[in-house]
Amino acid sequence: MKKTKFIKNFYSLRLLVFLLVLLAGVVPLSILEVVLYQNVRQTLLGSRETELRNQTLIMANQIVTAGYLYNASASINLTGEMQQMAKDYDGRIMVMDASFMVISDTVDVNVGRFLIDANVLAAYDGTVYSHMDEEQETLLLIMPIQSTSNDTVLGVIAVSSSIAQQLAQLGSLQGKLVLLTVMLVIVLLVLALWASHIVVIPFASLKESVKQVSTGTVSSLNPVGYSELTEITVAFNSILSQLQKLDESRQEFVSNVSHELKTPITSIRVLADSLMTMEDAPIELYKEFMEDISKEIDREAKIISDLLALVKMDKSAAALEISKVDMNELLNSILHRLLPIAKQRNIELVMESFRPVTAEVDETKLTLAISNLVENAIKYNVDNGFVHVSLNADHRYMYIKVQDSGVGIPEDCLDLIFDRFYRVDKARSRETGGTGLGLAITKSVIQMHNGAIRVYSKLNEGTTFSVRIPLNYKE
Repeated sequence: MKKTKFIKNFYSLRLLVFLLVLLAGVVPLSILEVVLYQNVRQTLLGSRETELRNQTLIMANQIVTAGYLYNASASINLTGEMQQMAKDYDGRIMVMDASFMVISDTVDVNVGRFLIDANVLAAYDGTVYSHMDEEQETLLLIMPIQSTSNDTVLGVIAVSSSIAQQLAQLGSLQGKLVLLTVMLVIVLLVLALWASHIVVIPFASLKESVKQVSTGTVSSLNPVGYSELTEITVAFNSILSQLQKLDESRQEFVSNVSHELKTPITSIRVLADSLMTMEDAPIELYKEFMEDISKEIDREAKIISDLLALVKMDKSAAALEISKVDMNELLNSILHRLLPIAKQRNIELVMESFRPVTAEVDETKLTLAISNLVENAIKYNVDNGFVHVSLNADHRYMYIKVQDSGVGIPEDCLDLIFDRFYRVDKARSRETGGTGLGLAITKSVIQMHNGAIRVYSKLNEGTTFSVRIPLNYKE
């Protein structure tokens, strides 16, 4: 439970904004602190080393000029200058001649001794050695003493200098930087808390609006805050609108189902009551009434059958039994079965195929869908009219077109004909045995196949249904 709560809080927008603002300030601040410290450090210690190099070089030149390497006791002034230089740098100076012997030491420890060291040997080869020991707070410089006339190394001078003052300055600077960083981090914390609070205010407002929608207080959300939230609000309102339409559609569907199922039963009740109240009615009248009752029963059965078909269509498309089907043969068999109905009114039923077409479909369901289109084209046609069915395909889709010369559909009804129980002409639909579910079933089947259906119609000129279905089925 605690872990779940932690994860929930971790993914909080407020926490995310808080961390982002904090990181956006702390990271550059830390980098700036490091860069500033390193620059000051390089400046202080670098300038100390440069200054010591210059002074050592000057001293080396004076040693050569005064012949100090050959007669140190004769250059008392130079010895004094070295003593003063060592004092100024709080360090030590040693001078070695060409034989590695120390001829001068400002602390008088190594005079007369031979000093053989790797860095000293390197200096005799003309290499300058520099080393900064921060633990000992010392800078060591070993430099060759070269002839002024050529590059011959005559001896070596080693100078050490204290860098305690520079390191103390760096320590003081570092302390101030740490203090400044702590103060700025505190400011950033306050700023991050404020920013995280400000950022989530529109979300809190949106959350409250959603609660009001869920309780039924309001029917839509008002756009608030950022443009992204406005887009979400618009999308949410669109979903709410669709849900409201769906709810209205369901209520209407239940009402239509009740009405459609009740109408045949009412007719059967009226006919049966009429028969029971009539005494000594002729047999012909009984037959006529029983035929009417039989028709109403058939109509009731058809409504129930279509309703069951719709229920199946509403289930997952996984219920499809997909197989490779010869669409030319399928359409021919549908037209052959419906041809007798067309002949009763002398309606021409024509099949036109542009090429052989094989598709991955549910043969049973697709047969039902196309049969509904062709049967409607026959039922709502004029005597001596025509129904043309065409089949074509490209590398991705097959195209089925059902065109008739019938009564047509008013323009304001074109968007409604696929709704359940919708009838353009209710009286004629009942006369022809329609339930108002055929086109709803057809559209559902085509959508289950990832296809699309379009209708084009002009009143009293005819109607054309165009169907597009992928040749290869994909869930």
